[in-house]
Amino acid sequence: MISNKSEIFPAEQQQAAVYAKALSHPARIAILRYLAETKVCITGDITDAIPLGRTTVLQHLQVLKESELIRGDIDGKKVCYCINSDQYDEMKQLFNELFENINPINNCC
Repeated sequence: MISNKSEIFPAEQQQAAVYAKALSHPARIAILRYLAETKVCITGDITDAIPLGRTTVLQHLQVLKESELIRGDIDGKKVCYCINSDQYDEMKQLFNELFENINPINNCC
């Protein structure tokens, strides 16, 4: 039986790691910025705004959707994506708490 070591960490830390993984590629950050600027988007529009192929953009959208940072509603053959404000607010709170509680010592090395 394989043990999942991440289970030993609190739920907040696990969720922060999910968000960090979703943000770990510049294309996904670009997609989030684009969605924030346009408010609602259709996948075809995203591929016009981000210099990547349609398949690659769709893969990045899937990662963001799995993290629940974005939502996608199917409208016929098109999928309209937008930022999931509830998850975004949770991510922002988790990261704010993380960074507020880390005070690096400047002369440690």
